[in-house]
Amino acid sequence: MDKKYRKTPEALARLTAEQFRVTQESGTERAFTGAFWNTTDPGLYVDVVSGEPLFSSRDKFESGCGWPSFTRPVVPAHVTEHRDVSHGMIRTEVRSMHGDSHLGHVFPDGPRDRGGLRYCINSASLRFIPKDRMEAEGYGDWLAELEG
Repeated sequence: MDKKYRKTPEALARLTAEQFRVTQESGTERAFTGAFWNTTDPGLYVDVVSGEPLFSSRDKFESGCGWPSFTRPVVPAHVTEHRDVSHGMIRTEVRSMHGDSHLGHVFPDGPRDRGGLRYCINSASLRFIPKDRMEAEGYGDWLAELEG
């Protein structure tokens, strides 16, 4: 789990236009359009830029908002919080620590029995690694996270 995660010019060059807009320009994809808003397969969600592990399918839930929603990050230090006063609202933006990717926002309206938080995340900020591919892609140490 001590892999080096970072933003590189090569990683940025691999992004689609939408991934770049969301992660580097703090954009937001339209609700119900992202690749992972309704994904229920077991696996790990990592930063599309740096590859750092961010969220587990174990902590994903259907919030009805149209974006992937999670109750917590797999490593709290990998997700930083920032005050966001754009669009006439006060919100808490979340970004990846090593990739500095805009991920989305965190709200205090998640399931109470799971901590009460809802990390509302853009699919364009994430790469999903299915459980059966985690070992091959270098994330085998994270398999225990999916088991609880």
